[in-house]
Amino acid sequence: MKFVTAKKEAEIFVGLLDDDLQKILVLHQAEAARTGKKRFPASMLDCIAAGEEFINQVSQLLDWVQTQEGAAHFYLPIEEVTLLAPIPRPAKNIFCVGKNYAEHAIELGSAADIPEHVMVFTKAPTTVIGPNAVVLNHQHLTSQLDYEGELAVIIGKKGGAIKREEALDHVFGYTILNDVTARDLQSRHKQFFIGKSLDTTAPLGPWIVHKNMIDNPNDLNIETKINGEVRQSSNTKHFIFPVEEIISVLSAGMTLEPGDIIATGTPAGVGKGFKPPKFLQPGDKMEITIEKIGTLVNEIEN
Repeated sequence: MKFVTAKKEAEIFVGLLDDDLQKILVLHQAEAARTGKKRFPASMLDCIAAGEEFINQVSQLLDWVQTQEGAAHFYLPIEEVTLLAPIPRPAKNIFCVGKNYAEHAIELGSAADIPEHVMVFTKAPTTVIGPNAVVLNHQHLTSQLDYEGELAVIIGKKGGAIKREEALDHVFGYTILNDVTARDLQSRHKQFFIGKSLDTTAPLGPWIVHKNMIDNPNDLNIETKINGEVRQSSNTKHFIFPVEEIISVLSAGMTLEPGDIIATGTPAGVGKGFKPPKFLQPGDKMEITIEKIGTLVNEIEN
């Protein structure tokens, strides 16, 4: 299942993307036709918080829709809607893992910079935008805007002190996040928060793929293109800290909640790693593709 948050005219709704990525089932409308009730929550955060009950309801609804002669009525062509970030406004900061690929740690420093423990920073909720939305260039603040393609984990079940072997049970699904970063601000302020939290610098999406569709999040191809040029090409099997360990470490003394977003780190090939650096410029097109998920596309403000 691939879940979207979409907008048509003034209405924002949660939908289910079909296998061909061409049309979206409007969940609350189809459910109203089936039962006379709009039982589905209006927001993705509320849907995720409903847990397995939500997934079971969607499965039942989908089975019913597929038996209806007028099933097409419950779908909208994807070109008729605007896809928003699947979680348009996270309830709290996005958890971000730094230097989770050895080659990326080396390109920004040396082998001595490969971390021994999970390195975590956060991005503010106001950074989030959806697919095809424009990333502000912030030229009055930075001349070193950079991209970072990452697998993002969406927590589905509340938990603390989560054991590594139980960590994936707490996952709802996976999506793509572009951890756009102002490198000069990152260096100037030492801690990463300001350089990582400029408005619009967390493109997210284009949808959330339910965990049942991804057997192993630690073995997915990931690629980033800038204006069609491949800059990053790797696989999450090269994580220093796999998803299970990240969740276990974060939850050791901190409660993880449904809808929490964890960005798992970026591979080598960021703009700062080139000699000379290849920082983002106005009008640049960024495309991040992750196996079994899809492609997240955004452009830098002209």
